[in-house]
Amino acid sequence: MVIPATVDEVLESFARQNYVADRGLAVAVHLALQLGRPLFLEGEAGVGKTEVAKVLAATLGTRLIRLQCYEGLDVGHAVYEWDYARQMLQIRLIEARGGGAGVDVGDIMSREFLIARPLLQAVEAARGEVPPVLLIDELDRADEEFEAYLLEVLSDFQITIPEIGTVKAEIPPVVVVTSNRTREIHDALKRRCIYHWLDYPTFEREVEIIRTRVPDVDERLARQLARAMQDLRSLDLFKPPGVAETLDWAAALKVMGADRLSPELIDQTLGVVLKYREDLEAVRESGVERLAEEP
Repeated sequence: MVIPATVDEVLESFARQNYVADRGLAVAVHLALQLGRPLFLEGEAGVGKTEVAKVLAATLGTRLIRLQCYEGLDVGHAVYEWDYARQMLQIRLIEARGGGAGVDVGDIMSREFLIARPLLQAVEAARGEVPPVLLIDELDRADEEFEAYLLEVLSDFQITIPEIGTVKAEIPPVVVVTSNRTREIHDALKRRCIYHWLDYPTFEREVEIIRTRVPDVDERLARQLARAMQDLRSLDLFKPPGVAETLDWAAALKVMGADRLSPELIDQTLGVVLKYREDLEAVRESGVERLAEEP
């Protein structure tokens, strides 16, 4: 694994993966890598937080392990659980061979009967020269109890399994934590991280993102799209569109064979960008014509 040594090298390595990063993000990534600290990315949905972890794994040439958070996430789904089916089969095999003799706990409570979930996978894989990238995605969706448990794991990068013992990472994994800020993450966890707010891109950077990720799109159309997205985000929408929707819209217009935006085309394809009926109605009532204006 070759870690980019400077901020400029981070920018260049991300560019090779077709990710258009600004310098602020590159600085945060650089510091997280050099200091061995988790990178905490917060921002609206669809601005490219998850993609940072994917690009980082590709840049470092290592494995990406993803823990998708949700309400009710517990240790069994995030860390490990016992393979009860294999344990029962082992008990039957032992009983068949021993003619009904008792089963020792050690026969069924060893590592081979454990199913590793993302956190344990990351700790076990972080050995040797190439630790994995661990993505803890949308932490704000998980309960505060799980957040407290995660705080302990990120402090020492070790997991204690009562029946087996403590599993500790030889080299800490590269950790990326993301949050859409549907609730506040506790300061104790944030203090252990390098924090970066990932905002919507500027007009020029969004044009560059479109041209990079959907290269066949005409520059004029790319600029119209970027301007339209900036306009949409200025409205009081329930769910403003992110960069992911920008790229979806560009791909959809490419399928439609369009080389420029028109009011009719916008009205026909607005569902690619907006996902709520109220938002669609609000934009149509405000007039889609202005979205087709040249920048």
